[in-house]
Formats: sequence, C-alpha cells, structure tokens
Amino acid sequence: MRDTRESRLLLVLLIAIAFALITVDIRGGEDSPVDGARQAAATVFGPIENGVSHAVDPVGNAIAAIRDSGERHDRIAELERQNATLKAKLGSDDRNRSRLRQLDKMLKVAGAGQYGIKGAEVIAIGAAQGFSWTITIDVGADDGIRRDMTVLNGDGLVGRVTTVGPNTATVLLANDPDFTVGTRMEGGDELGFASGQGDRPLRVELLNGKAQIKKGDRLVTFGSQADKPFVPGVPVGVVARVDPSGGDLTRTLYVTPYVSFTKLDVVGVVVQAPAKDPRDMVLPAKPRPTPTPTVTVTVTPGAEDSQAPADGQFQQEEEQ
Repeated sequence: MRDTRESRLLLVLLIAIAFALITVDIRGGEDSPVDGARQAAATVFGPIENGVSHAVDPVGNAIAAIRDSGERHDRIAELERQNATLKAKLGSDDRNRSRLRQLDKMLKVAGAGQYGIKGAEVIAIGAAQGFSWTITIDVGADDGIRRDMTVLNGDGLVGRVTTVGPNTATVLLANDPDFTVGTRMEGGDELGFASGQGDRPLRVELLNGKAQIKKGDRLVTFGSQADKPFVPGVPVGVVARVDPSGGDLTRTLYVTPYVSFTKLDVVGVVVQAPAKDPRDMVLPAKPRPTPTPTVTVTVTPGAEDSQAPADGQFQQEEEQ
C-alpha cells in the first residue's frame, strides 16, 4: 500500500476500531460480544502456537541445560567425593575390625602363657634386595623394648628383636635362615632346634634320632636361659614331614609354622616372661577329625525267600 492521505486515515480508523473492541471486550467480561471471535481465533491459531512452542522448547531446554551444567557438574563432583570418603571409611573400618581380631587373639595367647607383652604395629619389612627376613615395629627403647626379646602374635612365634632404636625396633623373623630356636614336642620332652628356610617349612633337628614322631605333631619353644631370646611355651608349628632316621644321631623334621610371615600386622613383644613354663597350654585346640561317611547295605531275608521258589519253579519248567 502506498503512503497516501487515504491510507493514513484508514490506518487511524482501524486503530480506533481495535481500541473500541478491546474496551468493549474488557467491559463485557464473560459476556463479551467478541468472545466467539476470540475462540474462533484460538481454534485457528492455537495449533500454530503449539508448533512454534515445541520448536522453541528444545532450544530453551538446551540453553537451560548449558546454564545449569556447571551446577550439575559441581554436584556430581561432590557426590563422587562423598562416595570416595565413604569407601575409605568402610575400608578403614574393615582394617580396624581385622586388627581388633588380631589383637584379641594375641591377648588370649598372652593370657594363656602369662606373658607380659607390649603391643606393636608392623610398619616396614626388610629390603627386597636383602637376604634376611625382617620387619620393623613401631616400639623401641622408649617403650621398654630391649634386644633379644621374643616377638609373637595371635598365632605363635614371630621372631626375636635384634636392633632397637628410640621408637622402633627390628625383628628377625623365625623363617630367616639365620634364625634358630630351641623346641619341645607337645606332650613329651623331645627337644630339638628349629631353623628358618625362607618360604619353605622350618627345619627341625631332634636330638633323639629314635624319637617316635609323626605328621601332625606340634612343637612349642623350649625357652632360653634367663628367657632371652626366647620364652618357653610359644607355639611354633605342626610337623608336615618326618625324614627316616637311618641310624643318625638326630632326626630331621619339617614343620609348617603357625605364623604367616607375609601377613604380619599386629604383634607383641614379650617384655615380661611367665613365672613358670606354660608347656602346652598356649597351643590352640586340636581340630576334630571329620567323620568319614559309610554306607551299609542290609538284605531283607523275606525278599530272598520269596525269590527262591520262583527260581526253583523256573528251573523245573526248563527241565520239563
């Protein structure tokens, strides 16, 4: 449309009519005379508006997602941090429970043998390139630890103290090749000397070459003069194999130690020896043998009697 005087007058007239309709619609309320026209317009233009809205919504959602992504990232990071903290706490609780079990077991051993012990934690192991089996514990001279003291745990003999510092000490383990301890067989007086062989069973030389020893027999420490370096009665291990005597003056045994030297955590240093030899009192209870199931087949006499006439009758029929 060209910009003329007539077109301007028409535009003004249309605007005036629009304002008049708006005024009538507002004043009319629900009974507005233009309500029908408005509903018709909604019917025509409503689907168009919905289509435009659906087309625009993903864009709006994407914008909102970009705007909120930083907050979600921070929330995820916080949840991951909390999860890691909970896992660490659970792991720590598991380790603490394990240590409590070890400590309880060790205290029972100390109580059975009447040993005065100083609890310690293993904080280091011997150098991997070295040839000795040693551990470092977190107690030393300031805690009353001295050289040549017996070290044990809830399973049995761990070793002896060799070097002492103010707050730490070095323990030579019982499986070290340079380690030797006097032993006594359970329930008797057969004495011997056990030596370490690294990750192999302990080698025990019995003083009596004719001693009657069998697999499964158990040994404890015999004890040293003045209880250093070894107190008596500490469990050592179980006989795994007995070499034939062959007329030798000594007899060789191979003993599986009670202690697992690769899994040491809580140990105790015997700072006070027992008033008397506990002998076999510290040994754990012997495991009960598992009964072997047997199957008994019982034949019913009546069944045999009922079968016999039938067999005889069958034989007679064949003869006929």
